[in-house]
Amino acid sequence: MDVTWTVKYITEFLGTAILVILGNGAVANVELKGTKGHASGWLTIAIGYGMGVMIPALMFGNVSGNHINPAFTLGLATSGLFPWAQVLPYICAQMLGAIVGQGVVVATHKPYYLQTTNPNAILGTFSTIVNVDNGKKETRNGALVNGFINEFFGSFILFLGAMAMTKNFFGGEILQYASSQGVDVSSMQAKLQIGSQINAGLAVGHLGLGFLVMALVTSLGGPTGPALNPARDLGPRLLHYFLPKSVLGENKGDSKWWYSWVPVIAPILAGLAAVALFKYLYT
Repeated sequence: MDVTWTVKYITEFLGTAILVILGNGAVANVELKGTKGHASGWLTIAIGYGMGVMIPALMFGNVSGNHINPAFTLGLATSGLFPWAQVLPYICAQMLGAIVGQGVVVATHKPYYLQTTNPNAILGTFSTIVNVDNGKKETRNGALVNGFINEFFGSFILFLGAMAMTKNFFGGEILQYASSQGVDVSSMQAKLQIGSQINAGLAVGHLGLGFLVMALVTSLGGPTGPALNPARDLGPRLLHYFLPKSVLGENKGDSKWWYSWVPVIAPILAGLAAVALFKYLYT
């Protein structure tokens, strides 16, 4: 689909907002007192985040690439698969989308924030928390190490999987073969001839990406959340910091800025490594 870069920026904004609404909305439904889904369990959150990635991928994968993640954008740019000139606008759009998406979660759940007495439950609907952190400084080092390991490997699997499922999808070899034979795969004639052979496979790849996120939340989500995405964590954490207790309740608590660098740096490093490995092995 041929669209302007402005449309792509708006699409990244929308995609990231949908991710946060569906993902953190599921967390709010489980963690906040008084909701119909209160204490319904971790699988509710896994489904929310899986759908939060899958739905935008199906909606916008052929528009902006559906990065919805600064770490993925940086990984692609570093490996020469995305123009550096578009990195900052993409990341700005993703951050704004995460903040606005979180704003929707807060607006729809405000009465239940006011009922909730656990500060970690409130913060957990915004950003990640390491379970070994008990609020005392002596647990912070362990929390940082455990969080970094969890975020790095979870993000690495996510980005490697995203690259594989959207580049090596079933039917993708037809596109590669056509290109190797000098066929202009962007032409209308080529799209009409091979489109039916590749579109279904690419759609399955996007579906698979959602299931991958669900699996990551269920398997590696216990220690931290996890974030796997700097915008998904930092944007909502900023909003948590600035929103008053009149909105989030008297038990709002602190935003745990001492930990905030982990879900930013670890996914970025994982994105650089995963995209570089994929490019080295498969392109």
